[in-house]
Amino acid sequence: MSVSPHRPAGPLPDQFDVSGVTPAGVAWLASAGTYPRSTLALWEERPGAPVVLPCGSTFDIVNTPVIFGRRMLDRLWDEGPGSGPVATYRGRMLLFAAPGTAQRLPSLLEWEEWGSRSRIEGSGRSGGIPSLLCHGTGDAVTVPAPGAGDTRGPSPANRLESRWLVAPDTRQPWLPGPEILLWAAVRAARAAASAAVRISIFPPRDQDAKVYDVSRRR
Repeated sequence: MSVSPHRPAGPLPDQFDVSGVTPAGVAWLASAGTYPRSTLALWEERPGAPVVLPCGSTFDIVNTPVIFGRRMLDRLWDEGPGSGPVATYRGRMLLFAAPGTAQRLPSLLEWEEWGSRSRIEGSGRSGGIPSLLCHGTGDAVTVPAPGAGDTRGPSPANRLESRWLVAPDTRQPWLPGPEILLWAAVRAARAAASAAVRISIFPPRDQDAKVYDVSRRR
């Protein structure tokens, strides 16, 4: 599968761990709720408050363990078209996706035998392939406050629990669809599996020994 570049304008986020959301991004987030004005009023009064927003109309969410999600994010920015907004919340990574992704992505993952990959390769932190949770119409997720991650905002502990990695900065942010997220997940899984195999084949007993990577033979 090929992925054509579609990076947002401007420099890449630095790289991730950006702080705060622009006013346009705040408006976009609030528009997902049933009562956008109430959401904006809440953030004006309590700028550090996370909120629950419905999925399915403004965005869908692909929810991953934070380590695997970071690998996907690396692939999206290093080799692919970039990403939409991305946040972490209580040890999970939330990748904002185009509406309809939650309905389509599970069938694409099934076609890739994603569940079989998980059983075969395990679910360890170093090389496992976790289940990807898809939230769409009828679901809701808790998203960080606009100021999460800003040093002027919540306490350091709260910033680690809930923060933006790629903050929304426009009223119409580009959002990846199911094919792009499938591509990123497969690439991340292959990279993790390859790293695990190299470690198991070449245990670091002799740090000075020269090792030839047979996987690079042509």
